[in-house]
Amino acid sequence: MTRTKQQPLHFEFRANQTFDDFFPGSNLEIIDHLQKSIAGNGESQIFLWGQAGLGKSHLLQACCHQAQSLQLSSFYFALSPSKLPDPALLKGLDKFDIVCFDNIEHIAGDSVWETAFFNFFNLHRDQGHTLILSADCPPNEIAIRLPDLKTRLNWGLTLKIPPLSDDDRIAALIFKADQMGFEISPKAGRFLLTHYDRNLSSLWTLLTRLDKASLAAKRKLTIPFLRQILREEPHDD
Repeated sequence: MTRTKQQPLHFEFRANQTFDDFFPGSNLEIIDHLQKSIAGNGESQIFLWGQAGLGKSHLLQACCHQAQSLQLSSFYFALSPSKLPDPALLKGLDKFDIVCFDNIEHIAGDSVWETAFFNFFNLHRDQGHTLILSADCPPNEIAIRLPDLKTRLNWGLTLKIPPLSDDDRIAALIFKADQMGFEISPKAGRFLLTHYDRNLSSLWTLLTRLDKASLAAKRKLTIPFLRQILREEPHDD
């Protein structure tokens, strides 16, 4: 079905994905660049890249939250490797102050999407608006076939989110648990890293389960209690 309206798809921001909810770790400089960009006193184009599970999606959502707080129009969309949406999604998007596309690498090789994104890019930039993109690799490594688009993706500021050390992941767990209103010790955090999926998004989902289990049992998150919870709940190794 072809979309004829000049209006992008409706979407909702995730309420808990603001800059305040993001564990900064060694990413304070990246956060500063993004916040300045949204406020209009930084780069008009930022390309954020890094491996999965480091918070790229969270940061792009945070950009949109900040834009809303500044009364700016914003749009976020996460591209999927399985199926791209109709490129008509891009029509009218050039009017938005802030546009964030997550996983931009997935348009590579699709000539229709590459051309449509190239046209959107030019219109959006000509109006002085801000574009934030993310990918799992730097822009010069994305297999874009349209030379002019590949060149444009390399414009602006490219920022890499560094991998997290185990100490960073434990600190992130403690930070997130504190925001959720409960306590997790460094020892418990290290146990979870050893016995559970180390991807941060999976760990955040686990924290929600742990919080509910702790409240229901009225028990602190000791190692024996964590073992019991993890035995009862299936998880990815």
